[in-house]
Amino acid sequence: MPNPSDPPALGSFASRHLGCDPTEQRAMLEALEVDSLDALIEQVVPAAIRCTEPLDLPPGLTEEQALAALQALAAQNQPHKSFIGQGYYGCHTPAVIARNLLENPAWYTAYTPYQAEISQGRLEALLNFQTMISSLTGLPLANASLLDEASAAAEAMILCRRAAKSKAAVFLVDHDIFPQTLDVLRTRAEPLGIELAVGDPEDLVTRPDYCGLLVQYPGCSGEVRPPQSLTGLAEKAHERGALLVVAADLLALTLLQSPGSIGADVAIGSAQRFGTAPGFGGPHAAYMAARDSLKRALPGRVVGVSVDAAGRPAYRLALQTREQHIRREKATSNVCTAQVLLAIMASMYAVYHGPEGLRQIAQRVQRLTAALACGLREQGFALANRRFFDTLTVRTGSRTAQIHAAAHECNINLRQIDSHRIGVSLDETTEPQDVAHLLQIFAPNDDSQWQVEQLEKTAEPLDDHYLRRDPILPHPVFHQHRTETKMMRYLRHLADRDIALDRAMIPLGSCTMKLNAAAEMAPISWQNFAQMHPFAPPEQTAGYQQMMAQLRQMLCAITGYPALSLQPNAGSQGEVAGLLAIRAYHAHRGDAQRTICLIPRSAHGTNPASAQLCNMQVVAVECDAHGNIDMQDLRAKCQAHAAQLAAIMLTYPSTHGVFEPQVQVVCALIHDHGGQVYLDGANLNAMVGLCRPAQIGADIMHMNLHKTFCIPHGGGGPGLGPVAAAAHLAPFLPGHHHLPPTDANHTPPGPVGPVTAAPYGSAGILPISWMYLKMMGGAGLTQATRQAILAANYIATRLQLAYPVLYRGDRGRVAHECIIDLRPLKESTGIGVEDVAKRLIDFGFHAPTMSFPVPGTLMIEPTESESKAEIDRFCDALLCIRQEIAAIERGDWPPDDNPLVNAPHTAESLCAENWPHPYTREQAAYPIATVRQNKYWPPVARVDNVQGDKNLICTCPTLDSYE
Repeated sequence: MPNPSDPPALGSFASRHLGCDPTEQRAMLEALEVDSLDALIEQVVPAAIRCTEPLDLPPGLTEEQALAALQALAAQNQPHKSFIGQGYYGCHTPAVIARNLLENPAWYTAYTPYQAEISQGRLEALLNFQTMISSLTGLPLANASLLDEASAAAEAMILCRRAAKSKAAVFLVDHDIFPQTLDVLRTRAEPLGIELAVGDPEDLVTRPDYCGLLVQYPGCSGEVRPPQSLTGLAEKAHERGALLVVAADLLALTLLQSPGSIGADVAIGSAQRFGTAPGFGGPHAAYMAARDSLKRALPGRVVGVSVDAAGRPAYRLALQTREQHIRREKATSNVCTAQVLLAIMASMYAVYHGPEGLRQIAQRVQRLTAALACGLREQGFALANRRFFDTLTVRTGSRTAQIHAAAHECNINLRQIDSHRIGVSLDETTEPQDVAHLLQIFAPNDDSQWQVEQLEKTAEPLDDHYLRRDPILPHPVFHQHRTETKMMRYLRHLADRDIALDRAMIPLGSCTMKLNAAAEMAPISWQNFAQMHPFAPPEQTAGYQQMMAQLRQMLCAITGYPALSLQPNAGSQGEVAGLLAIRAYHAHRGDAQRTICLIPRSAHGTNPASAQLCNMQVVAVECDAHGNIDMQDLRAKCQAHAAQLAAIMLTYPSTHGVFEPQVQVVCALIHDHGGQVYLDGANLNAMVGLCRPAQIGADIMHMNLHKTFCIPHGGGGPGLGPVAAAAHLAPFLPGHHHLPPTDANHTPPGPVGPVTAAPYGSAGILPISWMYLKMMGGAGLTQATRQAILAANYIATRLQLAYPVLYRGDRGRVAHECIIDLRPLKESTGIGVEDVAKRLIDFGFHAPTMSFPVPGTLMIEPTESESKAEIDRFCDALLCIRQEIAAIERGDWPPDDNPLVNAPHTAESLCAENWPHPYTREQAAYPIATVRQNKYWPPVARVDNVQGDKNLICTCPTLDSYE
């Protein structure tokens, strides 16, 4: 087994992944006055928790070897033609979008657009998404995407409970809803004390006490409820102070009357069939749209329009004070990861096709479905649904098993409803010959030569009163980019307005913006992974099952836990899954009264919000002057809540950027008082190969595959948050009805139900982490952790004379990130973190994490992937900025007119005839020589946040078009 202290072999993947070679490492160690990397790790990681044995993982493979091994696994998958539907459909991803967006690092390596000035491209694309959703749903406000349709339904349920006039804790659910949505609703409703009533909406709506009603449109059976029926449901719900939520299919909405036009208050659903493959369950962009009166209650992120310092329109994230990591225990949702990359793909699918193209696709799907219905009736089959868009429920009686068997022989999957009904869903990829083939499968003894075109002519279309009257996608952006040339240039134009990892280091603390290697990304587009339906029979998914088993084994070796669920499709969902497991464990032991969750001030910001969603009472634990947990305060709160203590949520190393030496004492103290230890894996990148969470004393944890294990952030999603557990909590990991009973790493639905719609969450991107782990190997992973710690300490050392480093360990070192304190400068000059952040844009850098976890500070994490030259360039920028602040301190520049408060500087402002500032244009644009080598010109000046929130505009305004 390779020695993790040895540098990676020349030409190995690890040598490509790590940004610094041995010569650069030595130079950085010299700056730290440390003899070796081993000596530095001894100063950083407490001896009591350091691993004495190397990671039990095989040596790293080359890119070619890993790709060949994964191709062999992919070949074991059998992506049969799927007519299962149930929220997942075949579709075509236009090649121009696949090549220039999905497979383009300018898009997939971008971060959440908190820094609006360097995110104008992806913000515009997200505004297109919101405009698309608003138009199709007929509701004025949409968010920038949610995680999946089932969790979006859960968010809508919580919204109704909070925002409806009725305060009844009862939520009504259409019996024709997707089964996976109902399962997730049950999981999320139970801890919040919300009662679900499931049945026919026409009967349910007469109840006197409920806060909301959820209706599927079209239903899971395929039935399209008449518009007047939905309007009646809305009126009756409103009479009782409740809200109507409609789970609507976006492609169907290009033809059917919109939810908003028929009285709905909220619409939710999935944008999967707008250009994203099923991917064995994800990732896909969900959506939520609502009436304007609900805008302050809408969960997730919302892109809005404001103006910049020059008065020109600019995009930004609106209402950012709602962000759950800012509101902490006051949060109403814990969603911090959207599905931005997938939402952008969906929006560009609509931009490319336009309203006419989308209607054409929808009309063709509906026409083929009608032809299939006509042919089935001719064969004597009865249909359970009278009106349909793309789905039929066929009454097959005693022939059900025979039909399924015939379909499997033809490599076709139909939906298995029960012993006497079969579901069939058509989609964009369905061809007339597929319809003829289906008819032959249903009636193999029928000698008819099915002429599908003739069936289409005789089939009955949808009645006029079902069809929408309001226009769809009227904004010019959905009419301008129909040729591939225009689309290619539009995507390039937007990408050029952003800073992503393909352009420069993104030094965000706690977010681990590391290399997303091309070899890791390539497999997600392979057909045998991308085209798999999440509810395909297990015998068709052998490759996925083996790949996921190997991934679980590697992650368990890294963390030290025996069990792991891959289901949570975001870190936020991983937190909920972990806390629900703890909650179920206590209830199973007769300790249901244990509802207190201790959360240190140094914990990750999502933690309090997740605890709230599990109906746990949050009790904050203070930190001492060194940023560590205040042990005296912890002991007092453990004693005060001994009978009710459920858990503590630790982030380790802490969000303050240090390995707290008392962590084992903390875990023992919680256990002594009957609680469980939940570890937030946000900072796992500082632990891999050096220490194992299970050995520290934590009982359960989630890990962010979109951080430590190289799944890219994609502008704010996709994410993945698998949850790993000790043996006593393993039975309470998320279940799912579609998990095969032979899967020993999961339990069938029992104490804890599913937290996401698909059994394995966003399985389509798991190959990324599999590739990373296989190519790095145990020694490479350990070396990556050591290099990340070295880089952070190098930055802290270079900056410490200019900016105080707020927290250090007991031997003067930081972990994988450091926090620099700008509060003294704010007091002396008025220059704050936002000014420094905006000035860094002029140097071509994304800002570090601002004012989190400590207001008035910047949290910096360089990761292991950046070279010494890039780290030095970043440090040089911050040191130059400190010199500019010194000039303000000296009085050389006034506090209200200097390069920092006026940053960022656009090319337009620098070319203006009038230059009224006391510093030169060159100082503004080229403050240090290295900026000239790769100058990034911000597309807008500083964005006015206050104006954007006062005048909320969240759909495409009439701006000057791109052309």
